[in-house]
This record gives sequence, structure tokens and C-alpha cells, in this order.
Amino acid sequence: MYENLAILALFVFIYSVASARFESTPINGALLFAAFGLALGPLGLGVLSLDVGKEGLSTLAELTLALVLFTDAANANLGVLKKSFHIPQRLLLVGLPLTILLGFGVGVFLFDGLTLLEIAILATMLAPTDAALGKAVVTNEAVPSNIREGLNVESGLNDGICVPILFIFLALATATGAAGSTSMLALKLVTEAIGIGLAVGVGLTVLGSWLLKTFADRGWVTETWRQLPVPALAVACFAVAQWLGGSGFIAAFSGGLLFGAIAKDHKPGLLLAAEGTGDTLALITWVVFGAAVIGQSVGSFSWEVVLYAVFSLTVVRMLPVFLVLTGMKLRTDEKLFMGWFGPRGLASIVFAVIVLGEHLPGGGTIAMTVVCTIMLSVIAHGLSANPLVAALVARMKRA
Repeated sequence: MYENLAILALFVFIYSVASARFESTPINGALLFAAFGLALGPLGLGVLSLDVGKEGLSTLAELTLALVLFTDAANANLGVLKKSFHIPQRLLLVGLPLTILLGFGVGVFLFDGLTLLEIAILATMLAPTDAALGKAVVTNEAVPSNIREGLNVESGLNDGICVPILFIFLALATATGAAGSTSMLALKLVTEAIGIGLAVGVGLTVLGSWLLKTFADRGWVTETWRQLPVPALAVACFAVAQWLGGSGFIAAFSGGLLFGAIAKDHKPGLLLAAEGTGDTLALITWVVFGAAVIGQSVGSFSWEVVLYAVFSLTVVRMLPVFLVLTGMKLRTDEKLFMGWFGPRGLASIVFAVIVLGEHLPGGGTIAMTVVCTIMLSVIAHGLSANPLVAALVARMKRA
């Protein structure tokens, strides 16, 4: 245990003191973290042994995603978002269903050993994009604001929307949902996930913001504790919503949006600790993923798994995005840019743990496909983020 702790602590220290230099390279953090875990894990030098188990990895990924969603939403420019909300609206209401449908079609063509419901489950698991992996793009002010805010809102809400859809398919696949009650089941799950998530996110954030302001005005908040309320509020939004049967991801994102609007000029200082905590958890999550997941799974990838992963990251994601953004006064390169930056990561990891717990006949193939897709996404999006942003900015200047 101490060997693992020492290695992780030293890596966090080295990366943090040179973070600006690392972030200026073509390699983003997630790729570097996963590569570090893979290099020192069982498949590499074998000095890092992180056997956290499925539940441990799921919890780590969920907490990381909750903090990233909250802070990214809080940092959103609501003025720009109000003007360009039609972009994420189309991506979520039309693009997301098309992505699941296209992913289902590709799965039917490639996977003979999976049932139709298992293929639908796989397509849903890989439909949401990852806010943490996409952070290099959505926080880069060189990217046009409407594109940044559109991708940010999409990644903040699509995983929460996919939760009830995934549960519907799982219920049908495990024969717990009768055919005649499918529509009622769908309505109930969607209403609970979104409704409870929004109610918890808004309610806790209003209460927490009022308490923070009231006590700060009275001088009751010491400097050493000043940075903790926001990370605690983000986790509380997520955990309470999950506890009550709603979507914690929607709660975290909606709470973050509201907190950013309430805090206004004070939010940079208040969000600092939450952003730092989220970045640290993301580092640990990707190191664990590289050491404990990729290292144990890479030898089990079949050609069908790899081909589906490639399609999922390209045609399955990019074609629906390109189609739904038609007629929205975006250049072709901007639509392709938004289509490409749909990385898969933390949400899909959480979904994979949920599906593995159901012990489906095709669960192994589904899990391997998710792992392969995330691995390729970490590499492809990690290497392409900074160069493609630079290329987009250069085209804007020439236009």
C-alpha cells in the first residue's frame, strides 16, 4: 500500500509543479496519466498494483465526474449559453438519440454473439461524452465561445439523460420489465432521473449558497475552511440525487450552473479548491484505469471490438452531430470539430460497472468494447486536442 501511495504522491507532485508545461504539449493530462499507470502497472514495470475493484473504480469515477460537471457548469458563460443554447439543445434532443440508433446499427452488423438488447445497452453506454476528457477544449478560450459552451452543456447533461435509457434496456434484458409496461417504465425512469436530479441540484445549491454567503458575511468562515464548501456541495448534490433515485450527474451540472449564476464575481476563488480536487481525482482515476483496467484488458480485444470502438469515436458520433448542426451558421470545419470532440470516459466507466453487475451473457464483450473505446479516445483526443484547436483558430483568422 505504501509503495503505491508513494508512487502516486510523487507523480501528483511532479505533474502539479510542471502542469503548465505539460498542458502546453500536444499530450493532454488523461493520456499522460493513463500511460503512466500502464507503464508502471502489471503490463509494464509491475511496481504499481492498484486493485481497487469494480466498485472502487466506479466510486472514484463518479466523484471525479460530479466535481468536473459542477465546476465546468459553474464556470460557464451564461450570457453566451443563452444566445447559443440551440446548439446543445439539438445535440441532446436529436443528436443523442441518433447516436444511440447509429451505434445500435453498427453493433448489429459487427456482433453476432450479442442480443439486440445487449447491443442497445452498448450503444447507450458509449453515447455520452466525457466532460473531464473534453476539458482541454471547453476551457480553451481560443475556441469560439458558442462551440465551447455547446460542448460543455452537452457533456454535462448527456450522461444524465442516458442513465434512464440504460436502465430501461437493462430491465428489459434481465426480464424485469414486462413488454406492456415499457412505455410507463421509460416515463417513470426519465421523470425520476431528470426531475429528482434537477430538484436536488437546484434546492441544495440555493440553500448552500445562502448559508455560505450568510456565514461569510458574519465572518464565521475561516480561511483554512473557505475552500471546502464548494467541493462538499458538488458531492452532496450528486450523492443526494443518487440516494433519492435521481441522476446525480444532472444534479451536479444543474447545481453548478446555478452556483455560477449566484456567486458571479466571487466564483473564481470559491471554485479553486473544487477544480483542484477534481483534477487530482481525474489524475488518480486515469492512472488506475491505465494500470488496473487497460493492462488487464488489452489482450482480450477482438477485431470486432476494436472496429466498433473506431466507428463509435468517428462515424457514430460525428455523422449525427454534423446532421443536427446543419443550418446553424457553423462552418463545415466547426461542425466536424464539434463532432470529433465527443470523448468517452468517466460516464462510460460507471456504466460498465453497472452493466457488469447485471451478469448479462454478453457482459464481457460489452465491457471490453467500452474499455477499448475509452482507451482509443484517451489516445486520439489526447493527442489531437491542442493541434486541432490551433488549426481551427488559424482557419478563423483566415476567414
